[in-house]
Amino acid sequence: LCTIIHYLVHGQLGWFGLTIACVLPGYVAQLLSILWFRADGRPPGCSLLTLHLLQLGLWKRYWDVFRMMARMGGGTRAGEVLTQHGDVCVLRLLEALLQTLPHLLLQAYVIVAVDPAGFIPGVSAGLSLLSLAWALVSYSRFACLLKPGHLCPPAAAILCLLLWRTGMLGTRVLALVFFARLYSFWVLAVAGVHWLLMSFWLVAQQTDIVAQPCRWRLFNCLLGAVYIFCYINVRPGPSKHRVAVFYAVSTQDFQYSTWM
Repeated sequence: LCTIIHYLVHGQLGWFGLTIACVLPGYVAQLLSILWFRADGRPPGCSLLTLHLLQLGLWKRYWDVFRMMARMGGGTRAGEVLTQHGDVCVLRLLEALLQTLPHLLLQAYVIVAVDPAGFIPGVSAGLSLLSLAWALVSYSRFACLLKPGHLCPPAAAILCLLLWRTGMLGTRVLALVFFARLYSFWVLAVAGVHWLLMSFWLVAQQTDIVAQPCRWRLFNCLLGAVYIFCYINVRPGPSKHRVAVFYAVSTQDFQYSTWM
């Protein structure tokens, strides 16, 4: 919001419009949140719809989880808390990928190519990077809690995971932004090749997280686009070989970008 006001006050209407455009995809997560509330037997009223319209629906879900944990007697409702926590983690990750990531790319490009001394875009880009990294860490933490016999990771492990995600995303975003500054729209070709490779790789793995064939193809295509920036494990079992393949392709992609 501060970034939007900053561009409007300084008359930078182009960046103002693009920043607003980055906000709109976040309503996909808000819409899913409303649909999930209805599926859980909680028809959304006017107040709940207003919160989602203001993009505060996920904050409402976080509040519900905290309130449920505070009222939980012993461990009788631990499964319900975990389910609600999982819903908000998945929705938060979707919102971060659809809204925070495009905003991060846009503000990083402004800092690198347009206004290196811009304080507001710089702070906005840094907070977006931390927000995206934390969404990935929260999802990983929830996936760990789902495994039988696994306890909540300690704070040191979560901090290390946050630093790893932040460094990986930051270097990837900067590489794409610098490439876009030097070669303009050629960055779309590099990102497109990477997206196709990752999408075909996901199809070859027969990821069965989505049952319907049409939605399964769409899911693989969307996840392939996410793999341009980071790796998300969506399959059970050891993932070290899949992570090795991802980083091998990413390294070759980066070397090709540097060569160009």
